[in-house]
Amino acid sequence: MENIKSYVEENKERFINELVDLLKIPSISADTAYNQDVLNTADAVKESLEKAGCDKVEICETPGYPIVYAEKMIDENLPTVLVYGHYDVQPADPIELWDSPPFEPVIKKTELHPEGAIFARGACDDKGQMYMHVKAFEYMIQNDNLPCNVKFMIEGEEEIGSPSLGWFIERNQEKLKNDVILISDTGMISNEQPSITTGLRGLSYVEVEVTGPNRDLHSGLYGGAVANPINILNKMIASLHDENNHITIPGFYDKVIELSDEERAEMAKAPFSLENYKNALDIKDVYGETSYTTNERNSIRPTLDVNGMWGGYIGEGAKTVIPSKAFAKISMRLVPDQDPEEITQLFMDHFIKIAPEAVTVKVTPHHGGKAYVTPIDNIGYMAANKAYTQSFGVSAIPQRSGGSIPIVALFEEVLKSKSILMGFGLDSDAIHSPNEHYGVFNYLKGIETIPLFYKYYTELFKVEN
Repeated sequence: MENIKSYVEENKERFINELVDLLKIPSISADTAYNQDVLNTADAVKESLEKAGCDKVEICETPGYPIVYAEKMIDENLPTVLVYGHYDVQPADPIELWDSPPFEPVIKKTELHPEGAIFARGACDDKGQMYMHVKAFEYMIQNDNLPCNVKFMIEGEEEIGSPSLGWFIERNQEKLKNDVILISDTGMISNEQPSITTGLRGLSYVEVEVTGPNRDLHSGLYGGAVANPINILNKMIASLHDENNHITIPGFYDKVIELSDEERAEMAKAPFSLENYKNALDIKDVYGETSYTTNERNSIRPTLDVNGMWGGYIGEGAKTVIPSKAFAKISMRLVPDQDPEEITQLFMDHFIKIAPEAVTVKVTPHHGGKAYVTPIDNIGYMAANKAYTQSFGVSAIPQRSGGSIPIVALFEEVLKSKSILMGFGLDSDAIHSPNEHYGVFNYLKGIETIPLFYKYYTELFKVEN
């Protein structure tokens, strides 16, 4: 694979243009108004895998959006790598905060991306990172150096919790049989210091509804006499953390594993500047659970955050009402051994219990998933580290992520495979936010690095087997 760098350089403009075309399609799975766009994106992914050289490519129907499946099987005695990614994207709201239209990709230079970054919804999460694998596969086919079997499973519902993925893998276990799962939907420390995500937090996501009077009331005639659902909801949410930012739900921490001092010391070796972190977010100070560092708070500790609140009148001008209802969306990031269904039930029981009799409360569970940890002594991790080391010139650092990819735990449970998380994004790429972007360097470096994973994984597999 000595010519991988030259191949990437020769095809650089084409690789970028192909990704730009994919990013123009607004494949927002959360909004049914974009139903046809999501389906069109699946077709585009299918076409790209066919052109790259897969022998079998198909669009597999599910109860929701389809899954694009492809494979190149060269020898049943060789290992099989299953590549997972997703072609759907988050909604672009709030549109007014974008510097350029979210589905009209532009390339701009930034301080962290002097070679330029592609600004568009889905640029990093996950179209850019998913498409790296298609182009890396194309390189291996074109240069006749694919060392093992490859399967692709690219879904269209990750941003809404992958509701159809479990259904699909349960019914296609033989088709999806593999030795390791390769995913690029995470990030790395910096463009100079790669890292491999070895842990993901789980997730419990709920929506709450607080109802007071049977209609909106005049705040002068009724104010002070009946409960205001917005006031009550605010008090209830505020009570979910104590003065140390510790979550107050009974039983919430019962299964949380405390890391040893030695493990925490290893985590602390990762390069991190608190000042740079604060400057990047334009904040004067960080905020979180007492006795834990910033990197510990956002990776090895569980959290509870309000993702949105609404109720009453929020239009222009004044309308003096006591609203009938108030709503909030709340996510809880979980750590290993915390069961999302159990945590959701603990939240529901507690939230209903703390509500005053002046209101009624409804809690609606949404999607969730278990946390995941992969050991650094398996050959998948070792192959990824060798690939990063050759490509970047320095060894990768193992790092736990604060994010969640709920299906990773499901993969291990059903397919009995470990997942290797080779991300190339940066924390500053603004995924899920306005002005999401993905560095041209990162995109091309991913294409350059991924074939090395295949090479080293196949070598280590042969030794182990």
